[in-house]
Amino acid sequence: MFYIYNFLIHLILPLLPLRLLWKSRRNPGYRMRMLERFGLGDFPVINSSIWVHAVSLGEAISAIPLIKELMVTYPNTKIVVTNMTPTGAQKIREIFKSSAQILQLYIPYDYPFAIKRFLRHLHPKILILMEAELWPNILTFTAKQNIPIIIANACLSEKSVKNYQKFGIFIKTILEYLTCVTAQSKLDAENFAAIGVAKEKILIAGNIKFDIQIKDTVYEKARQLRNLWGQNRPIWVAASTHAGEEEKILLAAKLILEQAPNSLLILVPRHPERFNQVFALCKKYQLNTIRYSASQEYSSSTNVILGDVMGQLLLFYAACDIAFVGGSLIPWGGHNLLEPAALAKPVLSGPNLSEFREISQLMSDTGGLIKVENEIMLADTVIKLFNNKNLCEKIGCAALDVVERHRGATEKILKQIKRLVR
Repeated sequence: MFYIYNFLIHLILPLLPLRLLWKSRRNPGYRMRMLERFGLGDFPVINSSIWVHAVSLGEAISAIPLIKELMVTYPNTKIVVTNMTPTGAQKIREIFKSSAQILQLYIPYDYPFAIKRFLRHLHPKILILMEAELWPNILTFTAKQNIPIIIANACLSEKSVKNYQKFGIFIKTILEYLTCVTAQSKLDAENFAAIGVAKEKILIAGNIKFDIQIKDTVYEKARQLRNLWGQNRPIWVAASTHAGEEEKILLAAKLILEQAPNSLLILVPRHPERFNQVFALCKKYQLNTIRYSASQEYSSSTNVILGDVMGQLLLFYAACDIAFVGGSLIPWGGHNLLEPAALAKPVLSGPNLSEFREISQLMSDTGGLIKVENEIMLADTVIKLFNNKNLCEKIGCAALDVVERHRGATEKILKQIKRLVR
């Protein structure tokens, strides 16, 4: 099966640069540092490193608390952080730009020649995969060098379980190379066991996303931003939105404006390549919209601010009254509910939260999350909260309580890493 897999991926090798160039039409980051993706980059030779892989933006954000702990625990060891997407890479570089201890690279595609060269240069003493990234050659060649492999903050949906089970003995062979799996929940632990991970290798550590830390500078910048936008204006954020979802949010915004004419929506699309498209959509809906990146003057007639920047979502959450988390009014599965919760904001979402089932259930059970079925219910809920500050505060405190009561996953994962690193 390995021979078939490697034969097939070599057939598509010539197409990969074309795919990167195609994707770079919307995000130029895909055509930068392309050689790294084939293991041909100008890698430094490092005697010993810790390798952390966080595929995209969400995993990169989750990895940040763990990376910071690794920097303290292993101050003399280079930490190599690899990503697949430009947004994930940008986030890591932005957070750790002042640290010489962190080396951010694009992970090589899963070709033997690329993985072997990568390992020869960087000599990792452990590979830490964030959430779930099971590439056959990466796991195989890393394990053959006696490098322990841990999946940190591991999660696996039921849909993924069914897909992995289709590969039978092949996937089970790959999974034998894993040294440890620190699962987010009991369900995730059961799902990893169902695809063939030995139960003795699985530990339920909790979700590292609960260990989010908010810097004082975020609160200070949020106060400045709130003064700029209007201290007494009712402000709500719709974050991490997708195509097909912004239309619903903008319809909700128009309904809200009918009852709260001075309300302000901060709209933050998930993917930067869609910023221009969403700006045009706001204009189509005849909403007075300005772009955050343009540093335009805000006025009382501004209806929407397009958050067309990366890395500022926590700031926008901190400056708002109500937070709606996107990817949930369409069949996507939702996004991170814990960022606004950690800021004690009332959290709203759509009904589609398959990727955050446990977290959403915890928040719903304690009253920290309100699910809305459609744009009309979204508008009604936002208006209701705008008109009831006590209710806003109550829901926000309930959301924060969920975060505080479930902290500690980073410490448990770090304990396993210490056990494995020689």
